Amino acid sequence: MTERTSRNSWMAGGIAAALLMLWFVTTGDTASGARLRSDPEALRLLRNAESAARTTSYEGTQFITAWSRSGMATTSLVKVEHVPGDGTRMRVQSTTADQGGQMFEADDSQHTGGLTGYTPKMLDLLARNYAVVRAGQGEVSGRPTSVIEARRADGTAAGRFHIDRETGLMLRRELLDQQGREVNLTFFTEIRPSVPKARVVAAVAPRTVEMPWAHQLAGADLGSLRYHGWPVQSGLPDRLSLYDARQLDGDGPVVHLSYSDGLSVVSVFVQRGTLDASSVAHWRKATRGGRTVYLRDTVQQRAMWASRGYVFTVLADAPPPVVDNAVAALPHGGTGFWERLGRGMNRLTSWANPFD
Repeated sequence: MTERTSRNSWMAGGIAAALLMLWFVTTGDTASGARLRSDPEALRLLRNAESAARTTSYEGTQFITAWSRSGMATTSLVKVEHVPGDGTRMRVQSTTADQGGQMFEADDSQHTGGLTGYTPKMLDLLARNYAVVRAGQGEVSGRPTSVIEARRADGTAAGRFHIDRETGLMLRRELLDQQGREVNLTFFTEIRPSVPKARVVAAVAPRTVEMPWAHQLAGADLGSLRYHGWPVQSGLPDRLSLYDARQLDGDGPVVHLSYSDGLSVVSVFVQRGTLDASSVAHWRKATRGGRTVYLRDTVQQRAMWASRGYVFTVLADAPPPVVDNAVAALPHGGTGFWERLGRGMNRLTSWANPFD
């Protein structure tokens, strides 16, 4: 082989390798996030559902059903009334699994998905982790709908949404496991547009009204919490990202960390102290991350345990394996020398980037 032929062969091989590397770089994002495969019209319908939920006056009845690890279903019946400019009042019927009551969500509060539609943050997470596409037409409560699916990289549906073709409201939301089985289902059994009512004065609101956590934590706040030893993680397994953090001050501060991949939502409440055994007397014991935790299956899966001077409470709308992985990834057990050393390093690095 001549020197020129050898050089040409080497150059051809290098170009081929470069092209192969470029192919991996430009196509790798579809395996992890599938952002490029999402349908802009499907994303628009989901984005508009939030606006429709704020501007449409309606009354209806929702069913919320969740399936546990054993396959047992837990269902809540919710009477819903929305007044534009005010908010949504929900009356939850009592069940054997959960206590009923009244709740209120103001129109200017932070929604987390569900039938209220997607905020820009949640929609960004959804499009980052799934391919969001149109999947035909459907019907909910006798109303024609456009069906939207969030699909995994293997093409299977992880979530399905029905958008009312007349009002733009989201009428049905399904969360599906890897086998295509429903693990969480929220839908209207009846819904009707109503005549807009006068805005309710806040002073006469019932005591059961829940106000949103107003103290939102910024990156510097999270860095300060980490520096002082608070276990604040930027992410959890299964592509769950921290997208919202808030604090409630009272007898002792409580930090509320919200994680999501755009479909599943895992809320982690952290506060200093020890676990009151009487508060979990009717919960069942289980082992997660090699440690004992207390679990309760309602329409939201719940877990509670104490570790390193903190009490952790997890509320989740997610498939059971996702919840198990999230619980296992959070702190458990005591604090040894190496754990203290690792915490010290985390304190030093937290100031550089509080969200890492």
